[in-house]
Parts: sequence; C-alpha cells; structure tokens
Amino acid sequence: MSSNKDQFESSSKTDKTNMNHVTIKTAENSSNSNLNITTSMTMSSVSSSSPSSPPSTPSRYENQKRRDWITFGQYLGNHRPPLSLSRCSGAHVLEFLRYLDQFGKTKVHTQLCPFFGLPNPPASCPCPLRQAWGSLDALIGRLRAAFEENGGKPEANPFGAPAVRLYLREVRDSQATARGISYEKKKRKRVPQVQASPQPSTTATFK
Repeated sequence: MSSNKDQFESSSKTDKTNMNHVTIKTAENSSNSNLNITTSMTMSSVSSSSPSSPPSTPSRYENQKRRDWITFGQYLGNHRPPLSLSRCSGAHVLEFLRYLDQFGKTKVHTQLCPFFGLPNPPASCPCPLRQAWGSLDALIGRLRAAFEENGGKPEANPFGAPAVRLYLREVRDSQATARGISYEKKKRKRVPQVQASPQPSTTATFK
C-alpha cells in the first residue's frame, strides 16, 4: 500500500510539473501573439497616416525650356565641326537663331514689297517667312535660364552676350518697320481716383 501511495504522489507531482510547463508555454504564446497584433496594428496605422503625395507635374514653361535645350544641344552636335557647350559663344547663338528662321511663320516684307509697312496687307506676297521677334526673345530667355540650371556660369552664358541682345533689338525694330506694327509697351491708363466729398457735420441742438 505504501508503495502504491508513493507512486501516486510521484505521478501527481509529475503531472503538476507538466501542467506548469504547459501554463508557462501558453502564457508565452499569448504574449507573443499580443506582441504581433500590437506590431501589426502599429504598422497599419503608420501606413494609413502617411498619405502618398502625388508627384508634381512640370509646368508648361519647364517643358518648353527642356525641349528648347534639347534642340540647341542637337544643333551643336550637328554643327560642322561639332561644338561642345563649353566652346559655345554668342556668335554660335546668332547662327542658331538665323538657322531657326527657315521654320518661321511670320511674314516680313522687304523694302521693295508694295505691302512694306502695312499692318494688314490686302493680298499675299513672295516675301520670306521669319521667326517672330517675340518668339526669339522668349526662346533666348528660356535657354539663358537652362544654361545656368545645367551648370553653366552666369558670366560665361552665351545667351546673355551683348551681340545676342543687339541682334534681338535689330530684329524687333526691322520687323516693326516692315510689318507696320509697334512693339512699344502700352502705358497703363491711370484711373483717376474719385475723392469722396466730405459730408457736412450735423450738430444736435438741445432746447
């Protein structure tokens, strides 16, 4: 009887030990699951709280400036002999502007044309087409900015050379004379300010 009792007590102790192990493992598993749930909730909250900012689209001016810069680079590459940007001068910019005249759409009358100096010619004439002064002026402005944005020094900018500015001024004056139009900026008419007439002061009399 005593041996059976000892065996029963030893087996019950073993069962209790096993139960303790099971309880500890269950507690560890539950803590790990709670940690995983907390981590996943935190990650989801972070991902939902950081909205994805839409990429900014370049403006029309930036797109045109990029295309003009590519066109000028192609012109330098097709030049004979080919020119590098570091060797480009104001004289090469003038060659580029004259090269663009073949793609112009503005009629510029010669002095022998009967429509010379007329703003609205009544008929067509064989006078050549040129790039309008306004288009050339805007083109040079974009290329001057692109040159410095691509690492060029402002003091070495060929698009800001005095010869280029002089050429643009001559094109403006000659086109204004040939087409009978004026490029002078219109002065704003100042609207006269109407001053409010002072109201007569009213004084109350007490009787």
